[in-house]
Amino acid sequence: MNISKDGIELIKRFEGLRLNAYQDSVGVWTIGYGWTQPVDGKKVWPGMQIDQATADRLLKCGVVQYEQGVNQLVKVKITQGQFDALVSFAYNLGLRSLSTSTLLKKLNTGDKQGAADEFGKWVNAGGKRLDGLIARRAAEREMFLS
Repeated sequence: MNISKDGIELIKRFEGLRLNAYQDSVGVWTIGYGWTQPVDGKKVWPGMQIDQATADRLLKCGVVQYEQGVNQLVKVKITQGQFDALVSFAYNLGLRSLSTSTLLKKLNTGDKQGAADEFGKWVNAGGKRLDGLIARRAAEREMFLS
């Protein structure tokens, strides 16, 4: 499966677009739409700047990697909304978090409602509940159940 336009819009809405590097809520240098991996072979660093086209390219590259991961990890048939929510979740938290989650375990046993109820448990960063993560997980859960 591939992410839909709605899935991309969800990621963009919650990641926001920053063309100048910044430290995220746990101090990781980030740029574009929540991008933390190297940009053209260079680590994200203080003072780094990119343009809109680069931000869009990084988002597209990131999404492809998370689409592949979700496609490999999910062993049951899912809807487009479920797929989009899982790609957004993985884009934000990483595939390792998804792969070891109770959310994935429940989904792969067919407990889709139980899986949906797990989104709300992933709202902490650096040991603190963050309003932005609460809102994002609620939106992902809603998309998952749509």
